[in-house]
Amino acid sequence: MAKLFGTDGPRGIAVTDLTCELAMQTGRAVAVVLANNTGKRTKVIIGKDTRLSSDPLEAAVMAGICSVGADPVLLGVVPVPVVPFMIKKMGADAGIMISGSHNSAEFNGIKVFDSQGHKLTDDIEEKIEYLVLEDPQQIPLASHDRVGRREDAKNAANEYIDHVREIVDTDLSGMKIAVDCANGCASETAEKLYALMGAEVFVTSSSPDGTNINQGCGTNDIEAFAEVVAENGCDCGLVFDGDADRCLAVAEDGQLIDGDRLLAIFADDMKKNGCLKEDTAVITIMSNMGLRSYAAERGINLVTAGAGHRYVLERMLEGGYNLGGEPSGHMIFLDDSPTGDGQLTGAKLLKIMKESGSKLSELAADMVKLPQVMVNVRIDPQFKELWKNDKEVSELIKELDSSLGEEGRIIVRESGTEPLIRIMAEGSDFGRINDIAFQISDKLKEKFRIKKPS
Repeated sequence: MAKLFGTDGPRGIAVTDLTCELAMQTGRAVAVVLANNTGKRTKVIIGKDTRLSSDPLEAAVMAGICSVGADPVLLGVVPVPVVPFMIKKMGADAGIMISGSHNSAEFNGIKVFDSQGHKLTDDIEEKIEYLVLEDPQQIPLASHDRVGRREDAKNAANEYIDHVREIVDTDLSGMKIAVDCANGCASETAEKLYALMGAEVFVTSSSPDGTNINQGCGTNDIEAFAEVVAENGCDCGLVFDGDADRCLAVAEDGQLIDGDRLLAIFADDMKKNGCLKEDTAVITIMSNMGLRSYAAERGINLVTAGAGHRYVLERMLEGGYNLGGEPSGHMIFLDDSPTGDGQLTGAKLLKIMKESGSKLSELAADMVKLPQVMVNVRIDPQFKELWKNDKEVSELIKELDSSLGEEGRIIVRESGTEPLIRIMAEGSDFGRINDIAFQISDKLKEKFRIKKPS
């Protein structure tokens, strides 16, 4: 069967690849597959990010939902975690977030949540894919008085802000923080949230124009923001991606604190306070080897999931764990939210800093990272999945990985959201792993990248 969902829902160039027709059919299928079947009208929450294309895709998704007799509830521009929050609050049956996440403005995507605010299981995704791509005629359409009715939840962003403040009940008075909103969804909520918590807030990249989301800002481009943090004497900088489900941090000295170091800080704090379930955190295969050493020294168990926060969540639910995260900044605090929440992550970090009286650089210092080199190779979409079967590539990766022995590792994987192959080489010798990463990159470019017209 054809594939609609990647690791985080349908994605593509908005309107041309991810068409309005496809969005409408997805809205229909989501409403049908996730219907409550209790005789009550099905309700689907819809949020969106700041891209120009989010408006027509929102309209298309809404049309699809209404056309099968379900009721859409429109939140407007909100961070991703507001959607699962409102699902639970309103007792809805499903939720959709229209967002291209950390990608540039021409991309967009459709993230789908179930009635618990969780990402969908593989079998539910397959049912939706079948109805959208194989047999859309099977979807029963409504008419007359059975057509769905639109509802607007105009106060959702403020309700979410109050919710985070209730979870992270602390006074941040005396703290000066910088916030990079990536010209995305955090522009609607971040400044207000942290100001209400008592912090002095210096905001950057919070003027979305529909085309500048993630452009030279956010989690994709932190260098300039790090200078802002240091030059303005901020205690901390918080950096979000376009839909604000990721958070990275910048210490007072301009040092980047990535997801691995954030997870180390949270796991240590939660274990000390007796609230880290099973003394365990869930990480991914991409997490730095230094995190394992840090955790072992502190009696913290680590469980490894595949790359992608949906897989982190699956392992958390399977094992009954309440903390998980990725190097990219997706943090899941399962006692508080069923999905990654960048602003909740930031608030929890600020609380630890305030209550401990420690600088962020001090909190992060104990986790010593091994050097990592990350290289992305954009490939022709026709080679997705096929490159894995190439003998030259697989033998080169195997040979180079063996040469590192116990002192390092290589991970080569395909992005779930873009036609990219991601290469990660890790080890104690930076020069060696850098050379390895580019040897693999060169081979992949030679065989699989998009060929320019002659």
